[in-house]
Amino acid sequence: MHALPAAAALGEAFPGAQIDWVVESRHAALLEGNPFLRRVILLDTLGWRRNLVRGKTLAAVRSSIAALRAENYDAAIDFQGLYKSAFIARLSRARERVGFTETRLREPAAAAFYTAQVAPRERNHVIELNLALVEYLGAHRIGRERWRFPLPTNRADEDYVSRQLAALGGHDFMIVNPGGGWQSKRWAPADYAAVIRRMAEEFPGEFLLTGSPDEEPVIEEIRRASETPRAHYFSSTITQFTALARRAKLFVGSDSGPLHLAAALGTPIVGIYGPTDPTRNGPFSPLDITLWNGGPIDYTRRNKSAGYISGVSVPSVVNAIRERLTRTHERG
Repeated sequence: MHALPAAAALGEAFPGAQIDWVVESRHAALLEGNPFLRRVILLDTLGWRRNLVRGKTLAAVRSSIAALRAENYDAAIDFQGLYKSAFIARLSRARERVGFTETRLREPAAAAFYTAQVAPRERNHVIELNLALVEYLGAHRIGRERWRFPLPTNRADEDYVSRQLAALGGHDFMIVNPGGGWQSKRWAPADYAAVIRRMAEEFPGEFLLTGSPDEEPVIEEIRRASETPRAHYFSSTITQFTALARRAKLFVGSDSGPLHLAAALGTPIVGIYGPTDPTRNGPFSPLDITLWNGGPIDYTRRNKSAGYISGVSVPSVVNAIRERLTRTHERG
């Protein structure tokens, strides 16, 4: 999500360039129909690690490496700053491999695979940092008003969302997304339930709880504890969620893929942050609201015993929701 504006800026600066994107297969749907890409190369590193000794896995690895090496790339750009992503850039055999300096890398050892390193100055948001990498290659610097997110849209997803909303009996709704890639990025389920109970007294629409199938038990816990028949689990694919978020009155959740999707779509947001800095990872509309407990900052996933985000109260989130809905109303 955070690299989409960079790819668009590169494509606009070099309309004749052939731009390929290497992506984990589970996220590939977000690149469907992207006008700036010629080819999408799929990897399934998570699946490979789980079944590394199987013949099919080895064949898939060889096929992906062959796809990477099928072209004589002028440059490879590593937006992730991980050892894995930098190594993939090296496998492409691109003549120039561009990444961040060590202080900006999530895994500093990745720098060993670069031929050029960029040190973005006076930039904070991750999208701005990613844009600095393509500016090094000649793309023009652009302001936030020109960030482009060419996300897919299709009739099947729109129809699915319309049918589900019709079955719920209402079209005014807010999304509550309690998940997060790391345990420490999640707010407590009891707190989400308390927010829904409070807001059910003044928000007339539905509360749609979203998340992956693995998160369904937590979602069901929140739904029951919210004590309102207007709280529902909304099951969706990633592109169906995109169609849903386009229509939402508000998104409430922590630093996660769904929040970044909502930000790209312009959905009003109240974000709840703990170990990650909203200045870097947060929504970028000046109307959106983030509540942050002040850290400490930790962008690693190694703490398996971490608790939920602390220091962000239920009343503060309720007040933020009221304020964000008011800002939307005042903007018309």
